[in-house]
Amino acid sequence: MQPIYQVSLQLLTALAIGLLFGIERGWAGRAEEEGDRIAGLRTFTLVGILGGVWALIAQSTSDWVLAVAFLSVAAFVITFYVVDARAEEDIGATTEVALMLAFSLAAWSTYGNEILAIATTVICIALLGYKPQLHRWIQRIEPNELFAAIKLLIISVVLLPLLPDQGYGPWEALNPYWIWWMVVLISGLSFLGYIAIRLFGERLGALVTSIAGALASSTAVTISLARFARGGGMRGVYFGGVLVAGIIMFVRVLIEVSVVNPALLAALWIPLGAIMVSMSIAAGILWRFGSDDPPETGEDIDVSSPLKLSMAIKFGLLLAAILVLSKGMEQWFGDRGVYLVALASGLMDVDAIVLSLSRMAADNLGAGVAAMGIVIASVTNTLVKGAIFTFIVGFRKSLWLIVALILAVTPGVVLAVITIL
Repeated sequence: MQPIYQVSLQLLTALAIGLLFGIERGWAGRAEEEGDRIAGLRTFTLVGILGGVWALIAQSTSDWVLAVAFLSVAAFVITFYVVDARAEEDIGATTEVALMLAFSLAAWSTYGNEILAIATTVICIALLGYKPQLHRWIQRIEPNELFAAIKLLIISVVLLPLLPDQGYGPWEALNPYWIWWMVVLISGLSFLGYIAIRLFGERLGALVTSIAGALASSTAVTISLARFARGGGMRGVYFGGVLVAGIIMFVRVLIEVSVVNPALLAALWIPLGAIMVSMSIAAGILWRFGSDDPPETGEDIDVSSPLKLSMAIKFGLLLAAILVLSKGMEQWFGDRGVYLVALASGLMDVDAIVLSLSRMAADNLGAGVAAMGIVIASVTNTLVKGAIFTFIVGFRKSLWLIVALILAVTPGVVLAVITIL
């Protein structure tokens, strides 16, 4: 026999779940006449309580009781759906599915899952409430982008479990399962930024565009902003955008390290954090004095879709090459060899060397060496972006950006030498 306060809390949670669904559905159908809706505020609330009550009964008797109750609710909902569809010629089933979901979540909450059930309810309500926005977003996604994403997902889901999870090749540095898993990780991070640009780009200024675009490709954002700056005027705005893209690159590095080898974060957060703080201050200053009205550059940012099989394979090959090279340089030249590889890799791509060093640190590479290598690669990549911007815009016009980048990375490098070496 459960304590009365525990039962009361469970029923209140079930009631809250039904009430939340009812408020959203009632608001969505507020223009309809009374009696025209299959369910509103009261019905959803009662269904939530019903789910909680039957779940409590099932806990005292048999789980089959809850199964029968759910089937009864489902039969009730289906019956009304058929009648409503014939009368209104409306085949939408969102409210009907929401009713069954409210019952299920209310019942689930009584089994000690109150927080998860409420959280799921909030997510469902958000999906219901953002229907117009979701439809607009879907319309803005090109078919080739959708098919590219589906192809990569299929290959990842089907191929990943089949790949051997063991080392091959020189020094057993190549693990097919891990390499492809990292390809999926990087593609996923890049895709988040790419989708943000596709969905919101037309309404974003340079600052927010830099944040979203840098998740996909900070180099692409830098090149695009440099082209805008070359046209003249408001260069401080674009300087700030480049710095913001660099900050997001460091955030991305920390995310990658936390996935592969969280233990390295203890050595990295001080130097990388110092760089990000310095870059934030510099970006704010340049942004503030660059212009009062940042231009709308979102739709012109040139970031291609990261979910292409060819791009995934190229990154996988690059990651494999850097894994072997890093291992070999460590064997031949020790720590200095690792730093040289980090420096050279940072000139091209920071993701591959960050993942490689994080992986090696989990095996037998010293954590300090791996952390220092990640700092070297990240700083190098940041300075390279400044060099790209300068090449496109010109040295004199980019002088303040060069000074800002050097001053921003210097504290992090100094702290890395002090805290890591």
